[in-house]
Amino acid sequence: MKSITRRKLITTGLAATAGISALAVADKLASRFGLIPPDHGGLYGPGETLTYAAQRMLTTHAPAREFPRSMISKAPFANEVAPPSEEFKRYQANGFRDWRLVVDGMVEHPLSLSLADLRSLAVRNQITEVACEEGWSYVAEWIGTPLHEVLKEAGPLPQVRYIAYFSIDRNWWDSIDMADALHPQTFLTWGMNDGDLPVGFGGPLRMRVPRQLGYKSVKFITRITATDSMKHFGKGLGSPEPEFGYAWYAGI
Repeated sequence: MKSITRRKLITTGLAATAGISALAVADKLASRFGLIPPDHGGLYGPGETLTYAAQRMLTTHAPAREFPRSMISKAPFANEVAPPSEEFKRYQANGFRDWRLVVDGMVEHPLSLSLADLRSLAVRNQITEVACEEGWSYVAEWIGTPLHEVLKEAGPLPQVRYIAYFSIDRNWWDSIDMADALHPQTFLTWGMNDGDLPVGFGGPLRMRVPRQLGYKSVKFITRITATDSMKHFGKGLGSPEPEFGYAWYAGI
């Protein structure tokens, strides 16, 4: 094995110390500006904090790339989901007419909206890419109601920092900060490629967060909650993903 000189050892140690010091400085700056992600603890916490804070300071208003219609994928991939529950089947049998989106938490006006109610608000479309952490992707047209339009109706209180959103599958949920919640490309999506959003792709209602990896775009949304902290949701990490080695903030 190649010997390590004393000079090399000292140089490596100084570099490591500098790296740790840089992370410490970054952590202090992130704390100062309130840019600490919910999964900031543990071994990878400083790195998660640095990534999140840097992206937020540099790309708060930056849009995800949008594509021309010619680049819509001919055969988009619908990743496998759990079999539908009996509750979901009842909604589906009724054409989802009874499907409701509840908006609660720290808001002035809690809401219960039907799909028709959502469609009566502002309607927007975007052609963006779903990029999965497992390596596959596809481009589709997404049609829906910008989340910020729904939040405008509900009136989040000034101290709100996060929007948590929940699937009809009780174990499937996630959250985003207000920068993404108010971003014009974050949709409550009910249409895809000029038609209704297919069940395989999250219909009748899916959160679409194109500035983050695909797992943030949770399917079958029934509730969104405004909150000032994620400590009382799940294990307090902002979503289930950090429990399985993924980051809460999945910016791309």
